[in-house]
Amino acid sequence: MRNMSASAARRTALAAQGFGARRHARVTRRSVLGVLDRTQLLQLDSVSAVVRAHYAPVFSRIGAYDRALLDQAAWSNGVRRPRALVEYWAHEAALIPVEDWPLMRWRMRQYEHGRWSGMRKVVERNPTLGKDILDVITEVGAATAGEVERHLELDKPRPKGSWWNLSDTKMICEQLFAAGSLSVAERVGFARHYDLTERVIPADVLARTVSEQDAVRELVRRAATAHGIGTETDLRDYYRLQRTQTEPAIAELVDAGELIPVAVEGWDKPGFLRAGAPAPRRVEGAALLCPFDPLIFFRARTERIFDFHYRIEIYTPEHKRVHGYYVFPLLLDGELVGRVDLRAERATGRLRVPGAFAEPGYDTLATAHALTGALREMADWLELDEVVIGDRGNLVSLL
Repeated sequence: MRNMSASAARRTALAAQGFGARRHARVTRRSVLGVLDRTQLLQLDSVSAVVRAHYAPVFSRIGAYDRALLDQAAWSNGVRRPRALVEYWAHEAALIPVEDWPLMRWRMRQYEHGRWSGMRKVVERNPTLGKDILDVITEVGAATAGEVERHLELDKPRPKGSWWNLSDTKMICEQLFAAGSLSVAERVGFARHYDLTERVIPADVLARTVSEQDAVRELVRRAATAHGIGTETDLRDYYRLQRTQTEPAIAELVDAGELIPVAVEGWDKPGFLRAGAPAPRRVEGAALLCPFDPLIFFRARTERIFDFHYRIEIYTPEHKRVHGYYVFPLLLDGELVGRVDLRAERATGRLRVPGAFAEPGYDTLATAHALTGALREMADWLELDEVVIGDRGNLVSLL
């Protein structure tokens, strides 16, 4: 088994995710999709405290870009610019290359009667609602669950509560999406507009059939490409697979020479290196990483590679939060050296920084200088005029 230093493994992981590459002055659709060639997916999330989660990883890797380029790739299907990305349950809800949709058919079969028990109960008590929804969408085209309800005259008032208080129509739309009968034609205000899958997925992609074994092996291969190097649990988590699926797939890829077993200094599990993955001597530059960035969304891997303990505190009561509501780690020259709580106030044109915290040994002017530049770059990208520093954290006075 090959031996590898922890530093080399870290640089391999960063390079695989597209960090340290030279940025281009002009950012195009090809540049944006080039990020997906590295990450393979972009996680979706409803939190908009700064910017929606799927936009941020592209910015972290290539700098300021027009978010419409990503919107068009995901939710437009013109003749000259066909859809390049599609939504599905990959690592949670995510954008994936449209050609990867057939790799998820085995999961769609698992979700045929609902993705979780509560959804299955809704399906059981509404045995004909799925067909009614499909009939409406067939007739009227892409629609939100609310629009479908109005067509079915089911839009009755419901008790106010959290966003989990979903209508049965919304739940069945989600079940049909999980089962592959519906897909997402577009999002408007982040609301899904469901359409028949055959009107969203290109016919040649829709016609492809892939066995579960072949699909899982390809997903593990893509996870390894995105990781550069990772443990079995890393590769398993990227597409939310099961150990019983990943272990045979890894063995096949090792036999084929596509994965190379390695012993990484300080790791308590064997690593698997993607054949041909580079390990650059240096990874330079600063980047702010949103909580759902593919580099860090598996927290155990983040701690193993960067020695950086990170937890999202959105659901933690405010008085119990350690760092803040929506905290971005700061990547600087290949290390995670700090974290900042961020809030975009679009009405006032301000990027607020309620807290800024350096890791031990990094509460320096160099860290503050790098963070200042990263914050200014983010504010400009979000078209915010001011960066307003708060009073929490050991980096605040230096900023």
